[in-house]
Amino acid sequence: MSQVDQPALGRYQLSQLDFLEAEAIFIMREVAAEFDRPVLLFSGGKDSIVMLRLAEKAFWPGAVPFPVMHVDTGHNFPEVMEFRDRRLGEAGVRLIVASVQEQIDAGKVTEPTGRWASRNRLQTAALLEAIEEHGFDAAFGGARRDEEKARAKERIFSFRDEFGQWDPKVQRPELWNVYNTRTERGEHIRVFPLSNWTELDIWGYIAREQLELPNIYLSHERRVFERDGILLADNPYVTRGPDEEVFETTVRYRTVGDMTCTGAVRSTATELDDIIAEIAATRITERGQTRADDRSSEAAMEDRKREGYF
Repeated sequence: MSQVDQPALGRYQLSQLDFLEAEAIFIMREVAAEFDRPVLLFSGGKDSIVMLRLAEKAFWPGAVPFPVMHVDTGHNFPEVMEFRDRRLGEAGVRLIVASVQEQIDAGKVTEPTGRWASRNRLQTAALLEAIEEHGFDAAFGGARRDEEKARAKERIFSFRDEFGQWDPKVQRPELWNVYNTRTERGEHIRVFPLSNWTELDIWGYIAREQLELPNIYLSHERRVFERDGILLADNPYVTRGPDEEVFETTVRYRTVGDMTCTGAVRSTATELDDIIAEIAATRITERGQTRADDRSSEAAMEDRKREGYF
């Protein structure tokens, strides 16, 4: 039989999004099969929304077989918190909240002060305590390698020691999609099914699956002020300087985080196609453009990850 006469089935190819979806679902099923107590980290942002959708697909028609955990700083956008509760209620999953405010109230961590004070770094202590309290041995995260150079170093199955810490120089090989899931008591694995996705892939998948998002991802009018080139929302958690005048403009958000350190971008994109066109044209990563907490030092993200950050 000539190559021309080969059956059509032999030439079947997956699209880029189909391939990424299949890989992520395979990883989620591996975790469910190999670990006793996995958990899915959920912020209400676009990446964790995609993660939840993938989990629903991976175990359909059954229920998602693990809980969802949000590490809550207490300084979140109200629109995101409303979306979080509604979406998780629709999905029928159990929500665990690890509260940074409770850590502060108990004297376990100290509230930072200063011009760029943010509770983002305090999330690490709340996360590690919740992992230990609930006995989780695997935690799904929505990080992608294209976000930031420290995350580009991370494996899909990222080993964390008994202190929850990450050492980029001591990582396990991942050959032919074979993952080492062995852990000792107190250790756990962070699992990143979206590692090979890009921001453009995320938005393409959201459009294809018609996933609902918090409305801050779409263009809207908001009161903001500019600090060191970043447009921050006028909010009760940040003290403005005398030169930081509030004004109203049309913006949207590329990423979801604390109101204290997550910047908006000027945009008129009110539809997913408009957002995809914007992302396709930009040459600046979402965190590089809008996250003040990543600007504190050249290795800010890697330092946080070594301590146990997402």
